[in-house]
Amino acid sequence: MSKRRIKQASLLFFLIFVWLSLCLFAGCSSFKIIVLKDPLTPEEHLNLGVAYERDGELDDAAREYRLASKKLPIAYLYLGNVHFQKKEFDKAETFYRKAIKKEPHHADAYNNLAWLYCTRRENLDEGERLTLKAMELNPAKEEIYRDTLEKIRALKKLKKQD
Repeated sequence: MSKRRIKQASLLFFLIFVWLSLCLFAGCSSFKIIVLKDPLTPEEHLNLGVAYERDGELDDAAREYRLASKKLPIAYLYLGNVHFQKKEFDKAETFYRKAIKKEPHHADAYNNLAWLYCTRRENLDEGERLTLKAMELNPAKEEIYRDTLEKIRALKKLKKQD
């Protein structure tokens, strides 16, 4: 058999193989692609989550933050914020607490948990303590944290009057 005939036979075999493969898989509603390695870094998942959150796509943001949280503990703070926006306060509290546990030096987690308590009008003593801790950890944001503290103290004062 000549080289040309061998090439033609190989090409014919390949085309028949492709055609049969397409016939077999044509009945499938869709092909599934399995990704064995996540192509995005945790930082990219975090940034994508921020973009989704900015666009109001909170479920998509939460998914990206969960993926980021495997390597970036700060993502728990972002997850808390998403659940807070969704008024899923128990979940928000869980994620804020997890953020504090994983990164005890991150002041925003303390302040956001305090703000959650302020919003819910509960655990105000704990909220006050958390806000003071946030101010101690990050004096550069003291003015922002002081706002939370003042609102908590005002609520405590109202509760005493009732």
